[in-house]
Amino acid sequence: MSIVAKRLSLIKPSPTVALNTKAMELAAAGEDVIGLAAGEPDFATPENIANAGIRAIQTGDTKYTAPDGRRELKEAVCRKFKRENGLDYKPEQITIGNGGKHVLYNTFVASLDPDDEVIIPAPYWTSYPDMVLMAGGKPVVVACGEENGFRLTAAQLEAAITPKTKWLILNSPSNPTGAGYHWSDMKALTDVLLKHPHVWVLTDDMYEHIVYDGFEFCTPAQVEPKLYDRTLTCNGVSKSYSMTGWRIGYAGGPVELIKAIGKVQSQSTTNPSSISQTAAVEALDGPQDFIKERAERFRQRRDLVVSMLNQASGLTCRRPEGAFYVYPSCAGTIGKTTPSGKKIESDDDFAAYLLEAEKVVVVPGSAFGLSPYFRISYATKDETLEEAGRRIQRACAALR
Repeated sequence: MSIVAKRLSLIKPSPTVALNTKAMELAAAGEDVIGLAAGEPDFATPENIANAGIRAIQTGDTKYTAPDGRRELKEAVCRKFKRENGLDYKPEQITIGNGGKHVLYNTFVASLDPDDEVIIPAPYWTSYPDMVLMAGGKPVVVACGEENGFRLTAAQLEAAITPKTKWLILNSPSNPTGAGYHWSDMKALTDVLLKHPHVWVLTDDMYEHIVYDGFEFCTPAQVEPKLYDRTLTCNGVSKSYSMTGWRIGYAGGPVELIKAIGKVQSQSTTNPSSISQTAAVEALDGPQDFIKERAERFRQRRDLVVSMLNQASGLTCRRPEGAFYVYPSCAGTIGKTTPSGKKIESDDDFAAYLLEAEKVVVVPGSAFGLSPYFRISYATKDETLEEAGRRIQRACAALR
């Protein structure tokens, strides 16, 4: 009899983590590899935020806090929600987790009963379906094609809702596509949700500040205040503040749900790092001007990558509204043959070919629930992206 729980057979390890690990292993072995799998800003944590963490260590701020976060950080989150999203929350409506992913997982564990359904628009962040399965729920994946900008439509949402639907999860701007929901897009979805009072909304707003070309971010409870009491608005400091390793995520929602999430956390990880919490207060309350400056750098990289991919034979790439990913189609390479004689039959094959032929690591679209595409993270240096673009163009030109 295996020691491993049967439910783990339902899920798979994170493919993005696995591919990033593969890239690091190849680099350590001396290979000239370019890893474009990791969704992590290459910018350093701003100095004022890092110094806040250093001071926390130096002053002995290294003890336990309340399991779901200290009040000072919850108050800073309340100020952020009010200042940037027009949402009024009290500290008792806020939970702090070990990263945004932890907050989402805690939420599913705290709220899902067996066979409860969670609507997940695809392409999706790879962890959503597996977290739902781990919590005993049922992922209901809705394919959102490029013809509508990889966005869920009101008609699709209406068709996906059943009496068992517990949550709709919305990620804008999106990982992996960078697609963002405009106010009118979001309003169309919230209008549907108003007709189904048993459905809750779980947002993943992690890329809120990484937006381009005048795109204006909005979140469901902001667009439709009537959904406030059944929305959990999730965010974190990882991406906008270049604090991925600090592991701080947060969410605002109804007190009953927040208490349930806190109960789960009290019996699992207990509190997030006290040091990271102090740094996160400084992140949310401190200077914010660098965010737009870094977003502009990301925009320049986006334009570079989109241009180079659209010059590659067999590839087409949509220009995203935000985040730091592109999700190009490799449909034009399907059916072609590599110089070694292997036929490209899927985006998995194409990604494997890029790695084998040109030592470029990308994530196939199968990991995100919509093929034939692949994801590239452009959160890295311009010269690295230029070299990756040349290698991808060369690999595509070699197909016959």
